[in-house]
Amino acid sequence: MALAVTSSNSISSSSFALSSSSNDIKVSQIGSFRLVDRANVASTSLSQRRSLVRPLNAEPKRNDSVVPLAATLATPVAEKVEGEEDFEQLAKELENASPLEIMDRALEKFGNDIAIAFSGAEDVALIEYAHLTGRPFRVFSLDTGRLNPETYRFFDEVEKHFGIRIEYMFPDAVEVQALVRSKGLFSFYEDGHQECCRVRKVRPLRRALKGLRAWITGQRKDQSPGTRSEIPVVQVDPVFEGLEGGVGSLVKWNPVANVKGNDIWNFLRTMDVPINSLHSQGYISIGCEPCTRPVLPGQHEREGRWWWEDAKAKECGLHKGNIKQEDAAVNGNGNGAGNASEAVADIFNSQNLVTLNRTGMENLARLDNRQEPWLVVLYAPWCQFCQAMEGSYVELADKLAGNGVKVGKFRADGDQKEYAKQKLQLGSFPTILFFPKHSSKPIKYPSEKRDVDSLMAFVDALR
Repeated sequence: MALAVTSSNSISSSSFALSSSSNDIKVSQIGSFRLVDRANVASTSLSQRRSLVRPLNAEPKRNDSVVPLAATLATPVAEKVEGEEDFEQLAKELENASPLEIMDRALEKFGNDIAIAFSGAEDVALIEYAHLTGRPFRVFSLDTGRLNPETYRFFDEVEKHFGIRIEYMFPDAVEVQALVRSKGLFSFYEDGHQECCRVRKVRPLRRALKGLRAWITGQRKDQSPGTRSEIPVVQVDPVFEGLEGGVGSLVKWNPVANVKGNDIWNFLRTMDVPINSLHSQGYISIGCEPCTRPVLPGQHEREGRWWWEDAKAKECGLHKGNIKQEDAAVNGNGNGAGNASEAVADIFNSQNLVTLNRTGMENLARLDNRQEPWLVVLYAPWCQFCQAMEGSYVELADKLAGNGVKVGKFRADGDQKEYAKQKLQLGSFPTILFFPKHSSKPIKYPSEKRDVDSLMAFVDALR
């Protein structure tokens, strides 16, 4: 795994002479620290143990194994991970704490058994916070083999800026080869990104975390309100296992969970931290090159990821345990609501908008000759992208009122989703369709621009 270690000023840079007798304690190297083999620790004194973790000036040796170094080496004796209830209480205590305070607590508590997960985007803020604590810290990253060239250059810049060494986790070559040979290089455009992410990201992450007792992520609640809105600042990881194995063996820290994206960027600019050059090209959320693109003004940052899929599918699986599940409930129209446990307020409400149920939608789609053309949005009220365009769509409906174009809405989640996918070209929410006056075949709006002027230009070009 990618482990980078820096040393605080409290750790002496002097060297320690180790005895060459038969009782010598074997040490192994991780980043710029030497760690004691646990099997030989018992026979040493406390003072000897303390002297065995020390900074090294020598360049770390390259390890070509796909198994993370921390997973193959014993780490210094540390306190046992508390139960889930303890961390739930700690999360409440730290709910209003600053990211710096949360980071300091995490590094203090887990020491050499915790690492920062770095994606090569704005989560470089995590490294800056760790650096500001003055404590030793580690950084790892997943190299999927499909990252942008700018991201690789950014990794190098981060290493030089902070004086650290990032060690990367790579996917299993045999698994990647099997996937590409059987499905091609871009199968995710056809059958979804989950399989590719599982091979290139999730499994390497799982191997990396098996060498740790805790990890630090850059998840924020505002990154994806539909799936990440309930992220705690610290939790027992509900999905992955840590060094000791089993449920509850890994703790997950999210120091910036309560921080807004704008505040992250203000922090990075203030501290003069290097950033990925892709951000200046319109990229916000950055992943693999084929699955990431710039977002337009007014779009949510996650719209630049896996844009061909449903908004609820915009997760790669690394943070599966934090995804807020949206269960299908049924409203009066027979359409699934976003969450069965709570009512979801409907959107696109206007006297100039026609609400279509399943029967109305089927009738509209069957007509070869209509008295006037229709513009219909396929939506789900819980979808943040639908919510973001509500104002524009309602304004468009008001402008088109009495101008020869009907404007409607069809709730296409829940029980209606499969029908909408098969018959109405639904790929993700929202999907906008124009039904011409003299044709039964609807025309799908092809752009991500959902402002009034862009939508009006689409209508004017076709009516």
